[in-house]
Amino acid sequence: QVQLVESGGGLVQPGGSLRLSCAASGRTFTSHHLGWFRQAPGKEREFVSVVTWSSVTYYADSVKGRFTSSRDNGKNTVSLQMNSLKPEDTAVYYCAAISAGNYDLRNSRSYDYWGQGTQVTVSS
Repeated sequence: QVQLVESGGGLVQPGGSLRLSCAASGRTFTSHHLGWFRQAPGKEREFVSVVTWSSVTYYADSVKGRFTSSRDNGKNTVSLQMNSLKPEDTAVYYCAAISAGNYDLRNSRSYDYWGQGTQVTVSS
């Protein structure tokens, strides 16, 4: 059974940092792209970042320069380092996986596997 489990969410003040992690089990994801999405209340799920199977990273314009995603194939994990957090970053953050191929990696519908999500709240 394939599982993606996020951790590291919480409450942080504006300007602060958090590091999210996503651990995969049930199979290895070395040939998968690993993405992060987020969903705020009343809004659609939106793309945050993706690390391809070859460790190329792409980011949404709204987080570029503040967030950094990386993967550790040996541990079957993907991380999202979030710096300079803003209140508008408040959302439930999800990790997701898709097998390598020609897909729209910014579209959540492209992904096969999802974690349960972790809440990130940025507030003073």
